[in-house]
Amino acid sequence: MKLASFTLKGNKNPLYGVIRNGEVFVPGTDFISIHASLRDVIEANALEQLERSCNGTKAYSLNEVSLLPPVPNARRVICAGMNYQKVYPVDIDKPPEPENILLFSKLEGTLVGHADELEMPPGEAGLSYDYEGELVCIIGKGGRYISQQDALEHIAGFTIMNDGSVRDWQKQSIHAGKNFANSGSCGPWMVTRDDIPDVTEVRIETRLNGDTVQSASVREMLFPIEELICYISHTIDLKPGDMIATGSPDGSGGSLNPKRYLRDGDKLEI
Repeated sequence: MKLASFTLKGNKNPLYGVIRNGEVFVPGTDFISIHASLRDVIEANALEQLERSCNGTKAYSLNEVSLLPPVPNARRVICAGMNYQKVYPVDIDKPPEPENILLFSKLEGTLVGHADELEMPPGEAGLSYDYEGELVCIIGKGGRYISQQDALEHIAGFTIMNDGSVRDWQKQSIHAGKNFANSGSCGPWMVTRDDIPDVTEVRIETRLNGDTVQSASVREMLFPIEELICYISHTIDLKPGDMIATGSPDGSGGSLNPKRYLRDGDKLEI
């Protein structure tokens, strides 16, 4: 099942629904009165009820809507860094593979929805504005001290993200380089876990102006999804709707020779 959060064009009120055959079906008013957002649905473990509630209801063409990040009000967006073998994308010597999981967070206001324009960082920061295509896990069942064996059961679904990064700022502060306003994107929708029986068979591919620049299998991660969830849940109590970005494979602009950072007019597809 594909689930999306969106607004109608010309209207800022967020809605959500089920994607079917190029249309998004919104749930009935009784359902929405209980679950105001997709995060509320996930938190209530009500995805099956949502699907039933969308039967025979109002549908909008995807051309009529502006897609938001699937969980636009996610409490946390936690990101794994350096989770694939690759050239380190800043101007220092390539470090050894990390011995431990490296984490950072994306703040509210850093991610736009599918097909929205990214915001080029102003001034010199825009000269090292890079892309990173990533798989994202959306937590369904929260928890603390989750075992690797149980980790996948805590996932409601998956989406993809562009972790927009300003490399020159990142050299001084990872947090700053990863959190420029509207520099990243997420979507177009969430695919529920039951539709992806083996997530290790998924490939992450990024195209820049039609040319493939990143392509890797999820199984190439240095720290697999189960280990990421286990590790993070030992530091915080994971909540439904939390998003975990799992890292980006080789091929980001800073790792190319010569480097190829984003410019006005570029089209990025993940």
